[in-house]
Amino acid sequence: MHELSVAAAIAEVASRHAGGRTVHRVDVRVGYLRQVVPSALEFSWQMVTHETSLEGAALVLEEVPARGSCRACGHSGLLPGFPLCCSACGSLDVAITAGEELVVEAIELDAAAPGEIDRSADSNPHQWSRATGRQTA
Repeated sequence: MHELSVAAAIAEVASRHAGGRTVHRVDVRVGYLRQVVPSALEFSWQMVTHETSLEGAALVLEEVPARGSCRACGHSGLLPGFPLCCSACGSLDVAITAGEELVVEAIELDAAAPGEIDRSADSNPHQWSRATGRQTA
């Protein structure tokens, strides 16, 4: 079950970026071609976060469908199943353009680490964005 190693990797990324702050939610994009079983990943997430600073954090998955571009006819589109072939001409010579992702997109966490004084105007959690590399309110 490779979901256990995937969950452990996600937990490591979330912990590193949280810097000791409480994590409420972790958003992850998972490509179809990663062949991750969502229920197995959820179960694994609960196992690897048990009795850690991530315990209770929600793991929110966005599944990304497989997409490709045909080298034979140039058509681009969804690759709904195996074998991965062009839906326009049937060629197996396709370049994968989406569906192999495994990306932590965002982490929702408290503004202050345990023991620190939260000087924000309110106690709403902040979110870390992979796109900007910064926390956003």
